[in-house]
Formats: sequence, C-alpha cells, structure tokens
Amino acid sequence: MGDRPDELRALLRSVAEQEGAPIEVVVVGNGASLPDLPPGVRSLELPHNLGIPGGRNVGIEAFGPSGCDVDVLLFLDDDGLLPDTGTAELVRAAFDADPQLGIVSFRISDPQDGSTQRRHVPRLRASDPLRSSRVTTFLGGANAVRTQVFKQVGGLPDNFFYAHEETDLAWRALDAGWSIDYRADLVLHHPATAPSRHAVYHRMVARNRVWLARRNLPLPLIPVYLLDWLLLTVLRRPSRAALRAWFGGFVEGWRTPCGPRRPMRWRTVWRLTRLGRPPVI
Repeated sequence: MGDRPDELRALLRSVAEQEGAPIEVVVVGNGASLPDLPPGVRSLELPHNLGIPGGRNVGIEAFGPSGCDVDVLLFLDDDGLLPDTGTAELVRAAFDADPQLGIVSFRISDPQDGSTQRRHVPRLRASDPLRSSRVTTFLGGANAVRTQVFKQVGGLPDNFFYAHEETDLAWRALDAGWSIDYRADLVLHHPATAPSRHAVYHRMVARNRVWLARRNLPLPLIPVYLLDWLLLTVLRRPSRAALRAWFGGFVEGWRTPCGPRRPMRWRTVWRLTRLGRPPVI
C-alpha cells in the first residue's frame, strides 16, 4: 500500500543478502505509489487497490503466465524481514527434495520477543510453533509456492480481496495432489498484530468463509462447515458491532457470486482429515 517505506527497504535488503543464486524481486504497489527502490528491483504500480489476492496475482504474472519463467515464487509482506541469510537456500532444498511439495509456509516471529501467534501456525494443534509438519493451509505473507501449482490449479481468487484466499488455493492444490509444509526453521520477522485492526475484517472473513465453502466443498459438507464457524464465532463473544458485521458478511456470501465451483474429491476430504483438519473446521 506504499505506507511502509522503511520496512520495505529493510525487507528488500534482507532478500538481497540471501545466500545462493540472486533472487529476482518484483514489488507491487497495490493502488499506491512506491518509494524509490534498490537497483534491479522491478516495480508495478496498479491504479486501483485490487486487494491482497489480486495484487499477488499481478506479481505472479510478472514472472510469465502463472509465473512460468521461474520455478518457485516467494511471497513476503512489506513489513516483514528475513533474519536468516540461509532461508532461500533452505527453500530451494525443500522443493528439490520433494517433487510433490507445492507450498511452503514460513514461521512468523515477532522481532521483539520471538513469539509466534497461534493464528500464524496453520494447523489446529498450534501450541508448539517450533514443530514443523504437513498442513492444509498456509500463511499468505510468508510463503513459497512452486509455480507449477499456479499453472495447474490457477491463481488466488481475486474477488476475495482479503481473507481466506490462501485456504482456497491450498484446498485446490491439495485436491490436485500437491503437499503443503509448515517449516518452523524458515522464519519471517513480523510485528505481532491483530487481524481485527482492519475495518473490513469481520465482514470479509464471514463472506469469504461462505464463498470458500461454496467453491470448494462437496455439497453435504457446506452446511456443516458453515454451522461450525457460526457457532465458533458466537462462542468467541465478539462485540455487538463486530457480530453485526460478521452476519452481514455471512448473508452477503450467500447472495453474491462466489466464482467457479470446483468441489474437492472425497479422497481429498479424507486426506485433509488424516492431516488433522477435516474441512468442516
């Protein structure tokens, strides 16, 4: 969004300092002007804010159709930083070692105290963020994706704008046979924040949750999945304004187009269940 020039420069410096082959970098200004960037860094300034998935899709296409000019794409939020100069080499080694590995999710760590928020561990058993594992989703601002995944299943859902776009891509990738790893040794420093700081958070989380189910789940699982999340939301006792926004988004999710429907196979449902997160939670 162009409002973190100092953090962006620090991030780009940490990318430039990575060991191994140089990393080609594209910075997307999502409806915003960009500050001066280091030599060799490409920039794309979009006239309008396309949202998180829309902006990232533009970045993907900067590397050829579905990113095909490179083998792997890193996605890093502009207020993050790679503290370890060996991260890129670990990413390369991970993809080289496992041809079916499609996505790697990094561990997000607060630079002040080293803590990792539970919401940044992409599995239900999130009490130990230092344990790596196979997972069923990933973190949008700290990940690496094999470009063959985009070529096979498509990019992120543009119309989501914000929230759950990673899970939509993850479910499609898993249904296509790819694996997703959470790697605790791949660290992105990022300040601890609350997602509810965004004014649109509650509405879009609810709307996109409905879209996610309508797009990807077998019909019998859609009401189960959405009822579970409705109950969880109420039990968390949000404020009256937040709950009103959430229910408004929930209704919007049913009344508006969700994009193409490609329900996952039942074997994928079973695979998600074996990985510890059946697609009703």
